[in-house]
Amino acid sequence: MHQKIQFEVSYESKLMSTTATIPFSDVRVGMRARVASYTKDQPELRRLAEMGLTEGTEFEVVKVAPLGDPIEISLRGYRLCLRRKEADGLLIVVIS
Repeated sequence: MHQKIQFEVSYESKLMSTTATIPFSDVRVGMRARVASYTKDQPELRRLAEMGLTEGTEFEVVKVAPLGDPIEISLRGYRLCLRRKEADGLLIVVIS
C-alpha cells in the first residue's frame, strides 16, 4: 500500500509539471482559467494580487471589448475589468 501512495503522488506531480501556462493576453470569452504565476514584479501586478487575483485563483472571462481591451473577468463573487497592459506578466492555466 505504501508503494501505491508513492506512485499516486509521483503521478500527480508529473501532471502538474506538464500543465501548459499561457499569458493572460491570450484569454477568450467564456474561458475558465486559474492564475499560475506572475513573471514580473510590477506595481500593477501587486495591485491585482491585492484585489484577489492571486496564484491559484480561478476566474472566468465574461467579456472582451471589440478591440481586445479591456477584458472583464469574474472572480471571487465580483467582476473586474483589466487592460492587457495591466495584466502583462500574469501567466494562467486554462481549465475549460
